[in-house]
Amino acid sequence: MRDSKFNRPKSFGEILDHTFRLSKTHFKDFFMVMLLFMGPVYLLQALIELSSGVNFIRDMTVSENFSDIFMNLEDGSLETEIGAGDTVAGFLTIFLGPMVSGSILLMVDRIRKGEEFALKAIIKQTFSRYGGMLGSTLLFGLIVFAITFVVLIVWFVLIFVLVANADVLGFIIGILFILGAVIGFGLLFTRWSFYFGSVVFREGTPGFGRSWRLTKGRAWKTFGLYIVFILIIMVITAVLEMTVGLVLGTSVLYSILTNIALMFTTLIFSVGYAVMFFDLKIRHDADDLKDMIADYDEKTE
Repeated sequence: MRDSKFNRPKSFGEILDHTFRLSKTHFKDFFMVMLLFMGPVYLLQALIELSSGVNFIRDMTVSENFSDIFMNLEDGSLETEIGAGDTVAGFLTIFLGPMVSGSILLMVDRIRKGEEFALKAIIKQTFSRYGGMLGSTLLFGLIVFAITFVVLIVWFVLIFVLVANADVLGFIIGILFILGAVIGFGLLFTRWSFYFGSVVFREGTPGFGRSWRLTKGRAWKTFGLYIVFILIIMVITAVLEMTVGLVLGTSVLYSILTNIALMFTTLIFSVGYAVMFFDLKIRHDADDLKDMIADYDEKTE
């Protein structure tokens, strides 16, 4: 049976509600995909950390005294080093991340159509699109890096010139510039970000043009949804760091718990991305009418 919520355009709140409902109802299937691809990566990370001498249960790198830890948090001097395990995990995630996101996107599509699916078949279908997904993602990453680099260079030059001539005014103008740049960059990112769905469903590679058309007139709303999902991830991460992190420090167990939380938040974000993508398709391609016609044909057969 088709999920009727996919058959009509949704409001801001309805997209969030649908995302959380799907994540809850099909959590086992979604999380199994996360575990299949990312589980071995995080296991390898844990083994590398253990072999490098990091304690498994508790490793307080700054101080064994909790009062000192809180003081370090307040003055911003609590620092953690990026070890070999983090580096390896980050590198492998670049290549395995598209498989995770693509699989969840295809699973949501099957749910949308009311079709049964097997994990093996989903992974096989995702793998057939792997080249396009990886290539487009790397290209997108390079574009994001290039734009960010240029914006930062301009900002530093602007700050240097303005502060040298007018203290307070230069600082204010610099803040306004970076704020405008962040919003502008966020909207640009939003307009291009649905390239991935376009590649998965073979609607175009690298898919930036298709994404631009899909988000026409919906950029602000979609940008707002991205902000909400990012805030959810930040809150969960902050709570974990301020609770479990204070007890376990930078131990291997803390890394494992952090990675489990990361899989959970990535799952929600990926499902949310899929819901937004299909909502944009309905608005742009009138997919709701096509689904109604398909339902009618099925009933009359």
